[in-house]
Amino acid sequence: MSELLDKIAVFEERAAHIEEKLADPEIASQPAEYGKLAKELAGLRPAADVSVHYRKVLAEIEDANAMLNDEDPELQQLARGELDELEARRCVLEDEIRKHLIPRDQNDEKNVILEVRAGTGGDEAALFAMDLLRMYTRYAEKQGWRLEILSSSNTDGGGMKEVIATVTGDQVYSRLKYERGVHRVQRVPATESQGRIHTSTVTVAVLPEAEEVDVHIEPSDLRIDVFRASGPGGQSVNTTDSAVRITHVPTGAVVQCQDEKSQHKNKAKAMKVLRSRLLEHEQQRSADERASARREQVGSGERSEKIRTYNYPQSRVTDHRAGVTLHRLEAIVEGDLDEMLDAVRVHMTAQAVAQEGLA
Repeated sequence: MSELLDKIAVFEERAAHIEEKLADPEIASQPAEYGKLAKELAGLRPAADVSVHYRKVLAEIEDANAMLNDEDPELQQLARGELDELEARRCVLEDEIRKHLIPRDQNDEKNVILEVRAGTGGDEAALFAMDLLRMYTRYAEKQGWRLEILSSSNTDGGGMKEVIATVTGDQVYSRLKYERGVHRVQRVPATESQGRIHTSTVTVAVLPEAEEVDVHIEPSDLRIDVFRASGPGGQSVNTTDSAVRITHVPTGAVVQCQDEKSQHKNKAKAMKVLRSRLLEHEQQRSADERASARREQVGSGERSEKIRTYNYPQSRVTDHRAGVTLHRLEAIVEGDLDEMLDAVRVHMTAQAVAQEGLA
């Protein structure tokens, strides 16, 4: 108990310090610094508020325990009733405090770059990639977010080799960050005459969208190539060199965009993706993780690396990290993702609590 009090005191002290700085006229005259501090205070406020309630409950528990020693039987009975209620509130507040003590993900409020790619399974994997894109599109609509395709590569069979999109809105990364990984599908393909179930995979990467202030890119570090856009099968779909390929020479990162007819628009979209990849790469590097952001997220696309399985014959979706199975596949692939996302978030939060030694 005292350990929790010591830890939450850090939040209270930092919040009080920021409030003092925000009251300083010199800080108020610096919009950028003021906005930065105000944003930090808003993030600290929930933890600080919980700590205030927690201290109040602890004080009330102490008073109720003192009442147990009173000579008046009625007061003793009243104290016992209050203690039961107070102890229950104390447990709830301690759980909340432990969640606040988990290091905050600095990317939670960011928009995301969503990358969906067909893995193993040929045409069936490409078709499922299209299904997942639709699932995320429908979910974004339900959340009031905006999903915009930056780059896509379709197959002749109606599937999709890969798609890169931006998703913008409130707390997008916070909601979607655990979707990264290998998604496995088990179903009977339309071309399967004997009714055999095939297993295919699709990889999903979720990168926090980087702003220009997050990543500085030297123009001299870029190699920019322009070429004529092409569609499925390689046929030309444009008569001008509007497609853009940008290579970041120091890291070898390559981004290509050809969806727009304007070369300038394609370049702008490609730079947006490149900044986000470089931001993720830098964050991974600073954490001493050797793999690149996307490889670390999605692995090689092999079936054994799955995070989730979509089993169509049984109308079942299973998340293998959280150990959660929902028998409502049709609704989930139509964008009804909240129940699954919430279950995964609870599991990941519990893991973080354990790893931080807060349990």
